[in-house]
Amino acid sequence: MPNMQSASAKAALGVAALLFILILQYAVSIHRQSISWDESCHIYSGYSYWTRADYGMNPEHPPLVKLLATMPLLSLPLNSPPLRGGDFKVEAFLLGNDFIYGNGAPADTILWRVRLAASLITILLALLIFFAAREMFSTGAAFLALALFVFDPNILAHAAYVTTDMALTCLLFATVFAFYRYAKQPTWPRLALTGLAAGLALAAKHSAILLFPILLLLAVAELIRRSYQQPAAELETTPRLALRYLGALVITGLIAVVILWSFYGFHYTARPAGLALNPPLADYVQGIHHPLEVRVISAFARFHLLPESYLYGLTDVRQMADYMSTSVLGRVYPHGQWFYFPVAFVIKTPLVLMLLLLAALFVLPRRAAPRELLFLTIPPAFYFAVAMATNLNIGLRHILPIYPYLFILAGAAAWALIARNRRWTYAIAALLVFTIASSLHSRRSYIAYSNELWGGPAHTYQYLTDSNADWGQQLISVKHYLDQNNIHQCWFAYFASVIDPAAYGIPCKPLTTIGSLWLRPEIDIPPAVDGTVLISAGVLSGFELGPGRLNPYDQFQHLQPDAVIDYGVFAYQGHFDLSLASALNHVTRASIFEDRNQPDAALAELQTAASLAPDSARVQSALGYFLLKMKTPDEARQAFQKALTNAQTIEPNFQAGRIPGLQRALASLN
Repeated sequence: MPNMQSASAKAALGVAALLFILILQYAVSIHRQSISWDESCHIYSGYSYWTRADYGMNPEHPPLVKLLATMPLLSLPLNSPPLRGGDFKVEAFLLGNDFIYGNGAPADTILWRVRLAASLITILLALLIFFAAREMFSTGAAFLALALFVFDPNILAHAAYVTTDMALTCLLFATVFAFYRYAKQPTWPRLALTGLAAGLALAAKHSAILLFPILLLLAVAELIRRSYQQPAAELETTPRLALRYLGALVITGLIAVVILWSFYGFHYTARPAGLALNPPLADYVQGIHHPLEVRVISAFARFHLLPESYLYGLTDVRQMADYMSTSVLGRVYPHGQWFYFPVAFVIKTPLVLMLLLLAALFVLPRRAAPRELLFLTIPPAFYFAVAMATNLNIGLRHILPIYPYLFILAGAAAWALIARNRRWTYAIAALLVFTIASSLHSRRSYIAYSNELWGGPAHTYQYLTDSNADWGQQLISVKHYLDQNNIHQCWFAYFASVIDPAAYGIPCKPLTTIGSLWLRPEIDIPPAVDGTVLISAGVLSGFELGPGRLNPYDQFQHLQPDAVIDYGVFAYQGHFDLSLASALNHVTRASIFEDRNQPDAALAELQTAASLAPDSARVQSALGYFLLKMKTPDEARQAFQKALTNAQTIEPNFQAGRIPGLQRALASLN
């Protein structure tokens, strides 16, 4: 008994030490990072849930993370900016910016509090990985799995962000682990815990709905596994066992749905009285390209089977998958590519983890029990396969849920090698040292991590973009660079343009990005500039506006930057032609004048845009649609014809989606 107590105490100390290292790493990291792309609207929305029960804010994501993260803000004397009544996405981002940077409390205080609260999920996941690995294999395997988790740069990159990826990773794994324990020893408390974990997962992110087919596959695998056991070992007949698993899945689903409803206060309507979703769900759902999905979501809404905000977010996720472009291996595609996540996995997964996973193929089948292997391979394989089939290719973070299983498999493989021959201890120790060194090398920006075969974080932007390299976390470092070089006049094409760099004291004037076209700030961009130009990696790649001649910043891809800030912001000095960026901004200004009922000013802006970028299908089509509204069909026809010709000859694959609309517009004028 004393020896067991001593071993337990040592294990607890070891786990505590690794958790301390984990917390220290991400705490230092987030202290030097500005707010990332999605965090502002998540933070403001979470506060709105607490104070106004307004789930119409940021319905794209369920409430769990936002509620958890913003709980520490309730003690601060904060004020919510007044609602503007605009598009739901635009409003959430604009109000989020105002909430964080225009409130009484310092923005750093708000961001520090919410990020530390959000990081509790990462700590929970670390504990789950340790206890699952220990129960499935051994304490040694558990420590190795936990060490791989603690020093993984991809985990550290997202450990404290107020986003949904780590929460889904944690709670999806928690559900599978709970179901594993139920399969081992079926009791009502273990089944209830499975339902609770599943409900929390649903309240974390919409892709958690994949847990139901995962649980079904695991139940079927258990049935097949049990059917091959000796009859003497069978406690239940196969039909009876199948019936029990079916009942368990139904009960899990019912508990999960109740938990999900509880996060919306058991109210179907997303917004309080007097407020409505903009656009309404009935209209918004029509934007999904698949009629069956439209009918299913509409039916769920009609009968109030799930909260309105949840269904609205599910609709938004499906729409995003239909129109998001993809940047991979230095090439931009108009839609998702099946090989995106395999490539991202190979580039961004640490080499030691991949090496140990290869070892697991040869070591574990001879040592591990079949049930453990099934529960550690089916969920990540299914999730990865579904990810490959989707078109939403904007970051490795979308497949983070596969990694807990991989850490455990790798830890078990490493421990199996050590158990086979103690000399493997030195090799495994060397691999862990290499992992730690690799992680420390990317500490300036964990989010830009790539493994050594691909050149490390300094080269990630050449192969992947968006949240793989540049998620808008570099503003503090940009400010330091400008101060050190005494730069007070500059231009900035910032990927996370939903955040105003001026909030961090950056004096640069903004350049056109997809965010500025979307949020429509009133800015002025000349066709040429002299001096310092800063460009984020996400903008530079052409991921936003298109490759080649569609990219206003294509010229910079062929220039050597004067500096690279945190692997994701590039600084250039000189004279630069920005005609296309200026033209696109004039299109935005035209839309603002049109909303103000100033058609002459709008037309002048569009004509200026067309003169600056006559080869832009985006510009010419905007001019054509405006002229059509102004009932000048001959001029509209000319603009549409130019737009169609440009779309068919300049990056036609990327502009293919624009062509049918232009053809219909021309047909209506003939």
